[in-house]
Amino acid sequence: MPIPGSGLAKGLAVTLRTMTKKTVTAQYPDVQPELPPRTRGVIGLFEENCTVCMLCARECPDWCIYIDSHKETVPAAVEGGRERSRNVLDRFAIDFSLCMYCGICIEVCPFDALFWSPEFEYAETDIRELTHERDKLREWMWTVPAPPALDPGAEEPKELAAARKTADKLAAAAQPEPPTHPGEAGAPRPPAESGEATGPARPTRPAGDGDSPPAGPAGGAA
Repeated sequence: MPIPGSGLAKGLAVTLRTMTKKTVTAQYPDVQPELPPRTRGVIGLFEENCTVCMLCARECPDWCIYIDSHKETVPAAVEGGRERSRNVLDRFAIDFSLCMYCGICIEVCPFDALFWSPEFEYAETDIRELTHERDKLREWMWTVPAPPALDPGAEEPKELAAARKTADKLAAAAQPEPPTHPGEAGAPRPPAESGEATGPARPTRPAGDGDSPPAGPAGGAA
């Protein structure tokens, strides 16, 4: 059975310990806080990577992304080629009064055009001013921290492994073959010396009828 007043004594003990500690106050805004690297502040736009695929606007659960674009005709790169059309971004805006910072738009972007920025000082006196256009989103892009280094013990991605294997094969095929030593399999034979038969040895047949007998050692008949 607990002693009556033990809870009050524990609470007062915590209060006394806290009173004896030095108070540390961050002098904001003169001293900026140290934010974690994965802080979800605002969303930065890297406009050069945007292809106006509309995936971010379609997947946004709050419908707070507004995109306008138009098509331009690109002339053929070679004579006789076919002209192509491409999307040109006219407007990219995010209404941060509706955004719930879920990060779905960043995850679904196939070309890495959206990033988390640790910026958080974008409060406005009018809620209508919380819709930020692409110029402001681009300014926040330059505050995006660099990605953390990969784990040295992590497995290499399959795409990089396949590309590296292909590059190694091409490099090995481009290198000249080393010269082989005489006598090894596949090595060219040295040129024949004078008096040495260069072709295969022909078998001799025994003397028979109509054949002259072989000469002896002294040039006479055997």
